[in-house]
Amino acid sequence: MDGLFSPVTIGSATVRNRFVLPAMQRGMAVRYALTPQLIEYYRRCAHGGAGLIITESAAIDHPTSTGHDGFVLMLDDRRGDGWRHCIDVVHAEDSSVLVQLNHTGACRVENSGGPRPDMASLSPSGLIRSGQPNGRAATLDELGELRDAFVRSAMFAKKFGADGVEVHCAHGYLLDQFLWHETNLRTDGYGGATLAERARFPAEIVRAIREEAGDDFVISVRFSQWKEADYAARIVEEEEDLRAFLARMRDAGADMFHVSTRRFWEPASPDGMRTFAGWVKSLTDARVVAVGSVGLNVDVMDTIYSEKTIESRAEHSFGVLQDLFAKGEFDLVAVGRSMMGDNDWVTKVREGRFAEVVPFRREIVKEALGEWDDTAIRQAAEHH
Repeated sequence: MDGLFSPVTIGSATVRNRFVLPAMQRGMAVRYALTPQLIEYYRRCAHGGAGLIITESAAIDHPTSTGHDGFVLMLDDRRGDGWRHCIDVVHAEDSSVLVQLNHTGACRVENSGGPRPDMASLSPSGLIRSGQPNGRAATLDELGELRDAFVRSAMFAKKFGADGVEVHCAHGYLLDQFLWHETNLRTDGYGGATLAERARFPAEIVRAIREEAGDDFVISVRFSQWKEADYAARIVEEEEDLRAFLARMRDAGADMFHVSTRRFWEPASPDGMRTFAGWVKSLTDARVVAVGSVGLNVDVMDTIYSEKTIESRAEHSFGVLQDLFAKGEFDLVAVGRSMMGDNDWVTKVREGRFAEVVPFRREIVKEALGEWDDTAIRQAAEHH
């Protein structure tokens, strides 16, 4: 089929269509491991049409990677059987799998859980945002340990059969804290006045994964302007600064940029003519994923923290996506909450069965958040 339902290559992988299930926590992990319920969710979304499944964030193999107590994912040999089974069943549905790797950095709530709650949270400069300290700045030796932990986790993902990994550099977590000028005040070569300079550490991680995993392993980099601690934040204003950042990450080994926005259709380029994904796409030959409230009128943070009425807009969104895709603004599109609400969303849209789409309900996210009141996402959001 043409357009959004045509296959696409990402590095060495071929994905059957342009629809992506992005990483969104479902609250279904137990003791940092995949559960049958979570595996079935991924299988159903693959069966329902998503060509690429990106798992919810897996905390990297480091004692300070998360403050969550057991219900986020991790990769290691003890949990290998679950990962292999999950990846196998998604592959059986003819979909590809990336594992998202993350470290929460200064968003981590200390003394609240996780593998080592007694340890200080690590970040570039000990800041969750300007004037909001938490934890401390990582030493150069600790940066090396963190880099090695990302690589170990990536190699576990490859060992278990994943097509690649997504390195999470968005939403105010550790690697995004290096990109944002408010949270990266380092003067040791890992900071700088430009986005490309501040990208040194994330680029080193991508390069180290590429060198260890080889060329037949997809590496996606997810990044954003906005943070959960500051919705209006911007890591880049100037086109040349963005171009240099993308070039640095691409040279390090990134195959794809997953460009996170709260509303995919909004103009974001300096000239006001392109979306954020479109702006990025105009500056790189890498694949670009658009994302942000596809099929809905309310963005993800308002879903959690407001009572705005949520309306399903599958047909309208699909029309806008088709127009933007025809203009070359993105290569793939991630559909999160809409696919959480209806695992068959892609198939129904492909067949024009818009009236049959099951509307997303706010309760799905609230149920997934569970007992997150004292964890990283809420701590960050309280400061926005």
